[in-house]
Amino acid sequence: MELLSVSLGVYYGDFTVAAASENLTASQGRALTALRRGPAAMRALAESMTCDASNMTGIVDRLEKRGLVRREADASDRRVKNVVLTAEGERVTDAIRARMCATRDGLDRLDDRDRDRLYALLERVFGSGSSAC
Repeated sequence: MELLSVSLGVYYGDFTVAAASENLTASQGRALTALRRGPAAMRALAESMTCDASNMTGIVDRLEKRGLVRREADASDRRVKNVVLTAEGERVTDAIRARMCATRDGLDRLDDRDRDRLYALLERVFGSGSSAC
């Protein structure tokens, strides 16, 4: 548990500095990263980031003002607003990842086989099948 805590601390510190280099808060950077996997409804985005829906609205408002995301009505339910990453949002997300030197350097010490094993282990521990207390 201690090593996991240390690794998460390094990752989030690295991420926070990288997001700040793009004039984003860590929460704004996390939202962009979550949207890199695909569009998400506002409520689903808030749940994935474990934050209040009203806070998510503020985060998305600021990202939208900068042209990093846009809101679109859901095709199956016009009442639902999906948040979509723009091309500029993709560029900024890629820039954040590129600036995460401590994380990237650590992962670069692993060969492809070790990276695959790490991914499989993390998926088993934290993947969609994991349960909450």
